[in-house]
Amino acid sequence: MSARVVAKPPSTFEIRVRGRVQGVGFRPAVWRIANELKLDGEVLNDGDGVIIRASGEQDAIATLIKRIRLECPPLGDVQSVEPHVLDRALSGGFHIAPSVGREGRTEVAPDVRTCPACISEIDDPSARRYRYPFNTCTHCGPRLTIVEGLPFDRELTTMAPFIMCSECRAEYNNPNDRRFHAQALGCLKCGPKARLIRLDGKTSRFDRGKVLDDVDAAASLIKKGEIIAIKGLGGYQLACDATNEKTVARLRELKKRDAKPFALMARDIAVIREYCILTPEDKQALSSAAAPIVIMPANGSKRLPPVIAPGLGALGFMLPTTPLHILILQTFGHPVVMTSGNLSDEPQVICDNDIATRLGGIATYALVHDREIANRVDDSVVRVSGGKARVIRRARGYAPAAIRLPNGFGSSPHVLAMGGELKTTFCNLKDGAAVLSQHQGDLEDALTFDEYKKSLALYTELFGHTPVALVIDKHPEYLSTKLGHERAKRDGIRLIEVQHHHAHVAACLAENGRELNAPAVLGIVLDGLGWGDDETIWGGEFLLADYRRYKRLGTLKPVAMLGGAQASRQPWRNLYTHLMAEMRWAGFTLNFGELEVHNFLSGQPRATLDAMLKNGINVPIASSCGRLFDAVAAALGICRYQQAYEGEAAARLEAIVDDTALREENDSLAYPFTIPTLNGSNLPYIEPLAMWNALLSDLAVKTSPGVIAARFHVGLAKAIANMTQRLALRSGNNARRFDTVALSGGCFQNRVLFEEVVRLLKIDGFTILSHVRVPANDGGLALGQAAVAAAQLIDKKKR
Repeated sequence: MSARVVAKPPSTFEIRVRGRVQGVGFRPAVWRIANELKLDGEVLNDGDGVIIRASGEQDAIATLIKRIRLECPPLGDVQSVEPHVLDRALSGGFHIAPSVGREGRTEVAPDVRTCPACISEIDDPSARRYRYPFNTCTHCGPRLTIVEGLPFDRELTTMAPFIMCSECRAEYNNPNDRRFHAQALGCLKCGPKARLIRLDGKTSRFDRGKVLDDVDAAASLIKKGEIIAIKGLGGYQLACDATNEKTVARLRELKKRDAKPFALMARDIAVIREYCILTPEDKQALSSAAAPIVIMPANGSKRLPPVIAPGLGALGFMLPTTPLHILILQTFGHPVVMTSGNLSDEPQVICDNDIATRLGGIATYALVHDREIANRVDDSVVRVSGGKARVIRRARGYAPAAIRLPNGFGSSPHVLAMGGELKTTFCNLKDGAAVLSQHQGDLEDALTFDEYKKSLALYTELFGHTPVALVIDKHPEYLSTKLGHERAKRDGIRLIEVQHHHAHVAACLAENGRELNAPAVLGIVLDGLGWGDDETIWGGEFLLADYRRYKRLGTLKPVAMLGGAQASRQPWRNLYTHLMAEMRWAGFTLNFGELEVHNFLSGQPRATLDAMLKNGINVPIASSCGRLFDAVAAALGICRYQQAYEGEAAARLEAIVDDTALREENDSLAYPFTIPTLNGSNLPYIEPLAMWNALLSDLAVKTSPGVIAARFHVGLAKAIANMTQRLALRSGNNARRFDTVALSGGCFQNRVLFEEVVRLLKIDGFTILSHVRVPANDGGLALGQAAVAAAQLIDKKKR
C-alpha cells in the first residue's frame, strides 16, 4: 500500500523592501515574478518603500526574495529585504494594492533621460504620442523634479492636476504595460502642453503652415538667431545657436556671464564627435540614463566660436534629456547652447511667474508648459580622468540617489550635514544610507542661500528626517555654519564641527567603501581654502586620517593672501606674495627685472601692499594649492588681474599644458620643489622657491607657456609623491605608516595633476582612493561631514 502524500500548508511572509523602489517599475516586477511562482498576496508602496505579502510554497517565496534583487528594474536599487512570518494565509491570486501613507523613509529616484522606447514613439507619425514633448514611462523621465510627498504616487506629484484619458488610464492600470503606475504618464490629449510665448507681453505669432507645433516654432527661432528660454526638467534653460557668434556673445553679455563656459547640447554622438575627442568612457557617460554634461577636449577640426568657452581647450556637451529637447534638436546638425536660465550666480528660474522679470531681459521668447517644477535641479557635470567619468557637479540624474556607507555605519543615528560655502550640498544620513542633495550653488549669493534653506526644509518634509545632530564646517564665517548654529540652538540638538579637510578625506573614504574601523590613510587634500585648527587657512594638506580622527603630517608652504578674499579673485596678488616670500623685491629685481611680469608688479601700489604684509593687515596666511595655481597663472599672464569665475586661472593654466612636453616623462621636465620643515615645528612643507627660480628663468629665455605649464604640473605632482613617500617612512624604519592614499579637493579635478600624481604614487606601491560618484570639490563635503559625525555618535552609543 503506497504512502499517502500530505500537502504542506502554505507559508505566508510579509517582506519589507527598502531602497530606491518607488517610481521605477518595482511593483510590476514583483507582480510578474509572484505570478510566475503562483503565489497569492499583494505588493504596495508605503512611506518606507515597498511591502510584499505572499502566500505559497516556502521554496517559491525564497525564490521570490532572491529574484526581486536580481531582477530589480534598471532605475531601482534594493537596499534591504526583510522577511517576516505572518500567521494568516492569503488567497485570491497576487495583485498590486493601493499605496498607504506613512512617515517617509524610502528613496526618491533621480530624473533620467528619455528611454529608447519613448523616443521611438515621438518619432513615429502613426503613434498616438507622436511629437508629444513629455512622453515617459516607468523607465525614464521626471522623478525628483515633480515629487511633492511620499509615497511616490501621482497625487503627490505635480502631475496630480492632469486627469488621465481612458487610454492612458488603461496603460497606467495594466501591470504588463511599461507605463504601469508611471506617475508622469500623459499624452497629447490629457498631459502637459507646451506653449511658445513672448516675454515682452506681445502676442506670439508664427505661420502655422510652416511649423509643426510650438516646439518646432521655438527651434526655428533659435536657427534665426533668437535666444529662447526653455522650461526643462529641473528649471528654465537659455538656448541659442552655438555657431552664431553674435548671438552667443549677446547671451553672455545679457546673462552677465563674463567668461564661464557655456554648456552645449547636440542631437547625437555623431554631432559631438565633430567637435570633440571622445573616449569610450565619454561616450558611455553621455549615453547613460543620467545624461550629464561631459567635459571633453576639443578636437580642433571643427571649431565653435571662442566665446563658448574662452581660454579653454575643452567643451561641455550633453545629449537631449527630455522629449521636448529631442524635438528641438532633431533638425540641428550642429550644437545648441543650453545654459541655466538665470543671471550669472543666481539660482535657476523654476517658477513661470518669474520668467518675465528674471529672464525677460535676456530672451524674447519662452517655450513654457503647464507642469510645475517641484524641486530645482541643475544639470550634472562629469569629466573623464584616469579612465573614469568623475562627477564634478552632482545633480540631475544622480541626486538624490542614496550612497550606501560601508560596514560599521549601519547603526548610525540620523544626522544632517550642512556642507560648506561654495558648490554647496547638504547630506542626510540615517541607518547607513547617505542622501546627498543636488548641487545648491554658492551661498554667498542671497537668492541661492534662500533656495538652500528651502531645499533643507523640503528634504526634511519629503523624507521625514528628524536629526539628532547637525554637522557644520569649522569656518566661523560660512553661512551654512551660522545657520547650523541657529538651528541647533532653536531645536535643542547637538552640534558637531568637522574640520574642512578631514571632511574631504572622509567623503573619499565613504565613497570608496572604506570600513569604519579600517586603518588610517594618508589623505591628500588640495583645494582653495578651509579653516585650519591653527585658525589659519589650509588648502594643501597631508592628513593621516580615518573617520574618527586626523593628524596633519605635512602641508604646502603657507603664504599670505594679500587682501583676503580679494586674493581669490585677483591672481596677481598671490603672485606678489609668493615672490616676496621667496626672494623679496630686491632679489626679484636683481635677477628678473627685465621680465614683463616685473613691470606689471612694479605698477601696483607696492608701498601699500608691503605695509599690509609687514603689519599683518588683511593678509591671512594660507597653505592653499588653489592660490599657488593662481600665482603661476598670473606669472604667465593668464587671468592676471581678475578671474571671472572661481578656478578660471587654474583651468586656463591646465588648458595650455603642452601635451608633447608632458609625454616626455623625464626628471628634467619637472620644476624642482624641496621639502624642509616649518620654523618652530617638525611639520614638513613643500617649498616652491626652486620652482619659482626655474619658472622665471624659463620666462627670461622665452620658453613657451605650454611647456612652462607642463613643467609646473609635473613638478608639483612629483613633490606631492616625494612628500607622500617621506611621510610613509617617517617612523624611522622600513615599515610604512600607511599604504593607502586618498585624494580629494577641487584641485584634483585638474586632469593633468590628478593623473600624474596617481601614476607616481602607484609606482611607489600605494593604493589610491579617489572620487568618482561624489565631487572632489566642496560638493562632496557634506558626505564627509556626515560620516565623521556618524562615527563619533556610533562610538558614543557604544560607551
